[in-house]
Amino acid sequence: MGSSVAVVGAALNGVSRVSARLAGAGAFALFRAPLARGRLRPGEREMVAAARTGSLEVNGKTAVTYLWGDGTRPVLFAHGWQSRGSRCADLLPGLLRRGHSVVAFDAPGHGEATGRTTTILEYRDIITRLHDRYGDFDAVVAHSLGVLASFFALRHGVRAERVVALGGVVDFGYLLDAFCAKLGLSEPVKDELRGRIERDLFPGEPAIWTRFSVLDRPEELRVPILVLHDEDDDMVTPTEASRVVAAFGEQARLITTRGLGHRRMLGDPEVVRTVLDFVAPESDRQPAR
Repeated sequence: MGSSVAVVGAALNGVSRVSARLAGAGAFALFRAPLARGRLRPGEREMVAAARTGSLEVNGKTAVTYLWGDGTRPVLFAHGWQSRGSRCADLLPGLLRRGHSVVAFDAPGHGEATGRTTTILEYRDIITRLHDRYGDFDAVVAHSLGVLASFFALRHGVRAERVVALGGVVDFGYLLDAFCAKLGLSEPVKDELRGRIERDLFPGEPAIWTRFSVLDRPEELRVPILVLHDEDDDMVTPTEASRVVAAFGEQARLITTRGLGHRRMLGDPEVVRTVLDFVAPESDRQPAR
């Protein structure tokens, strides 16, 4: 994978010496679409079969929704890039035992949803409509890109009593920087890609590089926040988690893990216990239905 990424980056840089616009178009095509869909893991198949599934139309694409439980005391799970809603599998039994319902979704271009692309705006719209359907969330548990999208939705009318951020992307600009660094793209290609994102992906949306950020207007979100990040995360640098805690102060708590990377933390037993105890403290627990 590393060598193929380097080849693609070198090719785009080469094209840019002839036409930065053409190279930017190629980079934009790669940036906006998940190159792979997260597949159902063996332990998730039975869980998905037990869910009540539905759909939401978003910009001509169909997102898939999942519900476990009767819809009361809902906890929302928001998945990351190239992932899917079923990645809440290890959290699900404990949340149900503690009296919660669990709501999840496959965003367009992910899981069982249609389409090849999605945006933070579509994530927001999906989360907002699930909030309209089930009411205020007892908690939002989000991973990776789902963290950025969830905070954006929470600043636009969605309400939750607690938030869990696992391996979270903090800024939309971080995605651009990380993408360009991974491919080794030159500044002319990066500049062209940045312009295309502004013009083509978010036309009419002002100040996306500040608005699409967990750190935007932190004073508007006055709920407890649990931030978990792994020291060996190779997708989102651990310093991003520290930025969240610095912005939100005493209402945010950071727990750092080791050896789990970006994705394995979702299934780590200690991480699962920590999340469950934060989402459903002893004083708040209700009998499972």
